[in-house]
Amino acid sequence: MKKILFSLFLSASFILQSCINDNEDAVAVPPVQGSIVDAHVGGATEPNQVWYDLSKKEEVLTKRTDWDLAFYSGNDFKVILNSSIMMAAGKIAGATNIDAVTESSLAALKDEVQVANFNAANVAFIDDVKGDFPSGYTAIEGIAVNDAENGIYLVNLGKEIYNGSVPLGSVATGGENRGWMKVQVIRAGAGYTVKYAELNSTTHKELTVTKNVAYNYSFVSLKNNKEVFIQPEKKNWDLCFTVFTNTITGAGSYVYADFVNNNNMGGVGVYEVIVPSPASGIEAYNNFKVENIIQSKFIYNDHRIIGSNWRNPVGTNGLEVFGDRFYVIKDADGYFFKLRFTRITNTSGERGFPQFEYAPL
Repeated sequence: MKKILFSLFLSASFILQSCINDNEDAVAVPPVQGSIVDAHVGGATEPNQVWYDLSKKEEVLTKRTDWDLAFYSGNDFKVILNSSIMMAAGKIAGATNIDAVTESSLAALKDEVQVANFNAANVAFIDDVKGDFPSGYTAIEGIAVNDAENGIYLVNLGKEIYNGSVPLGSVATGGENRGWMKVQVIRAGAGYTVKYAELNSTTHKELTVTKNVAYNYSFVSLKNNKEVFIQPEKKNWDLCFTVFTNTITGAGSYVYADFVNNNNMGGVGVYEVIVPSPASGIEAYNNFKVENIIQSKFIYNDHRIIGSNWRNPVGTNGLEVFGDRFYVIKDADGYFFKLRFTRITNTSGERGFPQFEYAPL
């Protein structure tokens, strides 16, 4: 796994309009003057998760398939799945010995533990889409002190990154299936031990994960049998650009490209400003000052406030960035920023090249 660190510092001007066609061109002051940033999501297959720090103007890239499970570093014992690759998990009823579980007994459960199959019941097999942890529910239940109380789970490892060609303006959020594993997580002192194996294996592997409170989570790749670096330290990132498993009422889980999460677990709050017509969204953004901030509007218990709300993938003029909205962000250190999106594709029309402008308040 590679970590790429960028420092992005650019400037530009913008055209006034209510919807931007993406191919057109009394608080402490943060230690940054703002920027126009190209987030390096990686193109139409969106292979990268981009972790961006607004104050430092730093970008860290990790590949979506670099990790499978994330282990919470706080006082609670929670494990989350990699939403960006469409993972899911279901408890295996009656299983007490991971080595005794076989694939032949799991056929019915495999049909259920799926993402984006338009079955409303599949939300039971993914984590709380709000990201409100540790209070939010997880597909793998909270890890109990008593080892015997911790279930054995059938884990759908999701999708590989698609490696074929993608039509211009489209995206491909997943490729071939990554397979299945049986998994059990128990406590190991102040940390975790994860037991895992292929479905028909009569032996299992184990990894022990130690909590590191400087981070939201510790990450593990079951495919590569090791702990891996993914997120920067909890105070060193504000936004994550990623593919994301969200929900649609009545249809269950659904996979979104071009998604932007905020680091609510690290203390980052966000709210959205919608500018009513006929006022100009860009003008409202430019004129927005620190005294216009409404503290009560910041949301800290849902990391989807930006989400996919910033873009219209089926606009009348093709792919569009909504020009009638922008976002107000408060980072973990109490600094305020305003942010708006300016592009969803590159100049050739290829998805996976989002651009945004932001400035301190």
